Amino acid sequence: MAGVSEDEKDPTSGAGRGPRGVRVLRAGLGALGGLLAGLTALCVAELVSASVRPEASPVTAVGGAVIDLTPAPVKDFAVRTFGEDDKLVLQLGILVLLSLFAMAVGVASLRYRKSGSAAVLVFGAIGALAAVQRPDGRPVDALPSVVGGLAACGVLYLLAGRLADRPAPRGSSVPDTAVTGPDAPSAESGGGASPVAFDRRGFVIAATAAAAVSAGAGLLGRQLNASGAAEAAATRRSVVLPAPSSPARPVRPGAALDVRGLSSFTTPNKDFYRVDTALVVPRVDADRWRLRIHGKGVARPLTVSFRDLLRRELIERDITLTCVSNEVGGPYVGNARWIGVPLAALLAEAGVVPPSKGGPANQLVSRSVDGMTIGTPVEAVMDGRDAMLAVGMNGQPLPFDHGFPVRMVVPGLYGYVSACKWLQDLELTTFADYDAYWVKRGWSRQAPIKTQSRIDTPRPFASPKAGTVQVAGVAWAQHRGIERVEVRVDGGSWNRAKLAAEDSEDTWRQWLWEWPATSGSHTLEVRATDRDGSTQTDKRVGTVPDGATGWHSVVVAVD
Repeated sequence: MAGVSEDEKDPTSGAGRGPRGVRVLRAGLGALGGLLAGLTALCVAELVSASVRPEASPVTAVGGAVIDLTPAPVKDFAVRTFGEDDKLVLQLGILVLLSLFAMAVGVASLRYRKSGSAAVLVFGAIGALAAVQRPDGRPVDALPSVVGGLAACGVLYLLAGRLADRPAPRGSSVPDTAVTGPDAPSAESGGGASPVAFDRRGFVIAATAAAAVSAGAGLLGRQLNASGAAEAAATRRSVVLPAPSSPARPVRPGAALDVRGLSSFTTPNKDFYRVDTALVVPRVDADRWRLRIHGKGVARPLTVSFRDLLRRELIERDITLTCVSNEVGGPYVGNARWIGVPLAALLAEAGVVPPSKGGPANQLVSRSVDGMTIGTPVEAVMDGRDAMLAVGMNGQPLPFDHGFPVRMVVPGLYGYVSACKWLQDLELTTFADYDAYWVKRGWSRQAPIKTQSRIDTPRPFASPKAGTVQVAGVAWAQHRGIERVEVRVDGGSWNRAKLAAEDSEDTWRQWLWEWPATSGSHTLEVRATDRDGSTQTDKRVGTVPDGATGWHSVVVAVD
């Protein structure tokens, strides 16, 4: 028949399939319907999470579960590759996968309306399961994902219905969404029936309404969650740190070298590294915060408030912190001036005795409000070092990113075994009885910071001029101190660098070597020796299970 398209002549197209363009349009709208259902799930869940807690929202819960299940080498790769943006990359990845799943379900719902729509509940179930199985999970945390999944199921069922095949009214003209086939009655047959069509206008109206309502729910949920965060921010602004009973002395003259490109002796709060598992930074109301101290060998269990801590004798110290995920030459080390309550005195008040004096507990498990657990040797926090429950950082109340209202700081130990942020519980136990979060994932139970050094300037692949070039950086061996730093060029003999004055054994130490540089490509290497006489090994080892080793090197091209 003249004017009949190839699709209309194709006997495999069947009734309800028709021209390829219409099929593509219908499939595209089905995918769009799936995306809108996914949007509905997230937005409704955001609104419901405002009545539970922000951490219960599906993306946060699923993201947290992914972090919990990620093997140590993969986690280490993510930190090394994406740095402090690793959480953003994870969340974007979850949203991309959700979008692809939603589009596939949307297309499937065109043929299997009920089962396809019900498939959206899978996302809700995953979110609910992830939320309740988090270290700090509670049954009520499943509610946002469950309600969001049900809402998404209803939206997709509605939209799929608008895209379902339906006969056009008798005698009407063929619409642009008509679907024809060899089984559809033709005009020549005199049947008078119209081709099969779908309700495109009805879909547009329903989709627009679903998008508007979902967006409104999401914005309202975000606003309600933000109001809770605003209350916590208000309590932080109201904090006035008391003058410490034992203030830090001024930074020792000569401890900070004036070299361009060299890390400052004190790291500003905004530049201090952040490595943790929290996809949503906890916003803790200091007025409601409580710390519980209990467990094995605790003769007098304690519960203290934030104001209680501020009324105690405070110490102020410059202490360098280091993350175990810091690669050789990496950025996850920083030095700050901390104010806090001596931890040993607080434990002694609770009747705790260190193992060296017969105490039954050798591990102090600190718990964060987000469920993180960190195990610290009791001996280390009671051996005389300046271990503290920090309330201030560089003269300010702790920033939220760094643990407000209270965090632990223990000189000489990597953060994953000492530096619990958003602290709420201290339990005395033993290493034999309990494995903390990172230990369960393949990291060592005990992890003193390894002696390390870094070249800050010149930067890798820099092109300095021939002549005297300042090679400078930092070295650290907290709780031992740095004895010397050496630099060599192209595998030659080691040259002793000039050390800045030592502020304390718990802070990093700047160094400088003036290099008589000659033209060409050169490799600079650095190594440090601590006060115990231990020199950095040249053997390159990754961060797992207890910190990286090796010499930092930089390649430059001298003009």
